[in-house]
Amino acid sequence: MHNLALLSESEKNRIELDKQASYAVWQVKNGKKGYDVFAEIANGVDDDDEREFFERAVSKYKIQMGMA
Repeated sequence: MHNLALLSESEKNRIELDKQASYAVWQVKNGKKGYDVFAEIANGVDDDDEREFFERAVSKYKIQMGMA
């Protein structure tokens, strides 16, 4: 088992972005939100590397949830 509290701030942010990507794809798949939710979240991420990580996570979850 891993203690998430021991992770660096950057690693914690990536975990949060991955969760947000998963939830956003789920919302779109289930008709709760439109595709603009991805841009809304991505535009709120200041760091370019983290924004790219979020976009890759969205792509990953679209494939996993049969949306690609």
